[in-house]
Amino acid sequence: MHAMNTCMEDNKIETESNIDISIVEDDAEARRIWVDWLNGDREFRCLSEYGSAESAMLPLQHEKPAVVLMDINLPNMSGTECVRHLKPLMPETQFIMLTVYEDTDHIFDALTAGASGYLLKRTPRNELLTALKDVHAGGSPMTSSIARKVVKSFHQSPTPGKELAAFSPREKEVLGLLTQGLFYKEIADTLGISVPTVNSHIRKIYEKLHVQSRGQAVAKYKRF
Repeated sequence: MHAMNTCMEDNKIETESNIDISIVEDDAEARRIWVDWLNGDREFRCLSEYGSAESAMLPLQHEKPAVVLMDINLPNMSGTECVRHLKPLMPETQFIMLTVYEDTDHIFDALTAGASGYLLKRTPRNELLTALKDVHAGGSPMTSSIARKVVKSFHQSPTPGKELAAFSPREKEVLGLLTQGLFYKEIADTLGISVPTVNSHIRKIYEKLHVQSRGQAVAKYKRF
């Protein structure tokens, strides 16, 4: 499928709280299921669905959904490469990878590309919808089995050294909490600072790491 399909229901009431979602997935049945899940919840608005990365690239830049559900194993251009191209052009959009893969290489490739979350395709409806709300609120949702792999890889990694020398003590604290998956408000509460101050620190962290998303920051921190 190479043409855009809108997935909004004509009779669905739009509210200011709707979270706009687009789907990129080559399995038509999987798309249908996720569209049904989104249209069955008043907090979401499904903007569009695509069957390939190529068909999604230009339209998504115009639509600018809040969140994109991206299949990692697309024909031709992969979902990871699609995110790598789109994230710099759509910095406000969050990308959640949907995949059957649980290996560390696929996980960190996707995070380095700019993804903010990584879920298995078999993730149940309620967990998927909760993940969409989490990523929209600043979180980095991951299926529990994948999260364990990420944590394990951190434990096996050497402690960051001179690469962190450019960070202030507070920036290091914020980065550490960021990699633990805390929301911005949770970081602010933990450190006793305001959310705007957290945002300021995170902007500086992204600049120093030369990244544009939490996922990229986590992946780069891991590889120090």
